[in-house]
Amino acid sequence: MRQPPSFALSHLWSAPIVNPVNLKSYTLPIFNLRSSYSRTLHLSWLGFFVAFLSWFAFPPLIPEAIRADLHLTPNQIANSNIVALTATLVVRIFVGPAVDRFGPRIVMVVLLLLGAIPSGLAGTVTSASGLYAVRFFIGILGATFNVVGTANALVAGWGNAGGGATYAIMVSLYENLRRHIGTKAWRVAFVVVPVPVLIFVAGITLLFGSDHPSGKWSRRPVFSRHNALNTMELPAPRYAATGSIANVEKGSTILTEVDIAINESLTKASAKKILINPLTYLPALAYMTTFGFELAVDSILAEVILGPHPALGQLNAGYLASIFGLLNIVTRPSGGLAADLLYARFGVHAKKYFCLFLGILQGAFTIAFGKFLQGSAHSDLTVMMVLIVFMAVTCGMGNGANFSLVPHCNVHNNGVMTGIVGAFGNLGGICFALIFRFRSSHGTGWLISGALTLGINVLLLLFPSPPV
Repeated sequence: MRQPPSFALSHLWSAPIVNPVNLKSYTLPIFNLRSSYSRTLHLSWLGFFVAFLSWFAFPPLIPEAIRADLHLTPNQIANSNIVALTATLVVRIFVGPAVDRFGPRIVMVVLLLLGAIPSGLAGTVTSASGLYAVRFFIGILGATFNVVGTANALVAGWGNAGGGATYAIMVSLYENLRRHIGTKAWRVAFVVVPVPVLIFVAGITLLFGSDHPSGKWSRRPVFSRHNALNTMELPAPRYAATGSIANVEKGSTILTEVDIAINESLTKASAKKILINPLTYLPALAYMTTFGFELAVDSILAEVILGPHPALGQLNAGYLASIFGLLNIVTRPSGGLAADLLYARFGVHAKKYFCLFLGILQGAFTIAFGKFLQGSAHSDLTVMMVLIVFMAVTCGMGNGANFSLVPHCNVHNNGVMTGIVGAFGNLGGICFALIFRFRSSHGTGWLISGALTLGINVLLLLFPSPPV
């Protein structure tokens, strides 16, 4: 039996080693830009990064600049955070099937260009209702993740970091512009950063991206489930220097159904099968508690830090808040990698329990943060940041482990599964944002959020594990 290759440092720059049935790469050739696999990897995380940067460009500037200019109340700010997640919830449901039909490259380009329009109009906002409208349509950008194991966690982790980078970028840009143009600086900042980067990344994705290793999405290989399962001996086609298929032994034995899974077209029958399958809701509900929590926290963290430490100012509070998102560069890939290593040694059950264990830990740290905010030592910035880092680490690793589990749950409808799980993530964001909206004082919102996260992940321990 031919096992997938063990990791070697040379895999980072050499030709990818590819599964001959579904053309998925076993390796991550991140430095081999001649390979379509490498280019697609980098364009995926870059698209997600700029989408997150633009999607969360408002929260860093709300605590002082936007609040003062638009005369916003705390409730109006909270409402705008909820509205920003609503469009994404709707769009993500449809993006998964759209990717299956039209391919990821075109869908990514369309989403980025559509998101650039309301981002460019952000500077025209003059009221709370205008803010709601603009943030709603910018929320389209949150659906880009549907377009992108370990590789998934790497792309998502680097992309999610845009939610942290936007805190550092937008507050720094605002402070520099404010010296020259005063209170209008936040309006100009949207035109200077989000709009150009969205258009630029959309352009290079269209020019240099690819839908599939075989080329156009319409030309991708179509194998039936029956043929794939019965294909034990395959020719090793030779692609050019990109190394699309390399080092594949004739007569390789397929290890599991995940190794030969080919996406099937979505029909009413398959949609019903997915929706009644409990395995659909195992990663979906878990992701609701991890990614949903992250979305809500990204929207309010600067205000939470600034509250007991007004001397920090918007700039320094933004820098500290950026840590939560920037840790995704390490945490989300680490979660996916650890889940894959556990899977290789102990099977798919280990992925499930590892994912849920991280969710339970996140819930516990969130409860601890809520208790800290209620205590007399809530102004201790060091303790506050330590707890924020603990929440960020478990949340980020939980996201990575979760999407390592997703391909096992409905192996022949991965695009639809990604859409469903992503939509539940955004649903979680709305739920947590509502909790913070109505129970924000004295850490109560954090206590409720932590208890909800802990409870859901404990309940999911009772769900069956995927068979493969």
